[in-house]
Amino acid sequence: MLNVRILAVAALVASVAMGGMLAHATEPNTAAQELVEYRLEKWKTTHAEGDQSKKLVETLKKLRCEVKVGSHGGHTDVNYRCPKWQKLALKSHKEAHQWEGWLKKYGFETKHAH
Repeated sequence: MLNVRILAVAALVASVAMGGMLAHATEPNTAAQELVEYRLEKWKTTHAEGDQSKKLVETLKKLRCEVKVGSHGGHTDVNYRCPKWQKLALKSHKEAHQWEGWLKKYGFETKHAH
């Protein structure tokens, strides 16, 4: 089960890196079926290494978060926040739940109406 979740998160990060699933908060995609709202008011720090830190930073920036990066002791500190509510437009209910899980994993508050 853990491997399935890891693969799902990897697929989400890869799709974000390509920009295919994200929509601007002020311009929701009209083809989108689902909206997930999210925010993270206070700064949060995550430790990451190598490509993982690069992908995380890219994803957080595409989600319109403020991001600061620092390195020490062989790893990267990724500091981020998103104090204002943003919207993520998605094509399916399944994708919305996957993103909601990813956002919560990284400390975000989320809203997803059913």
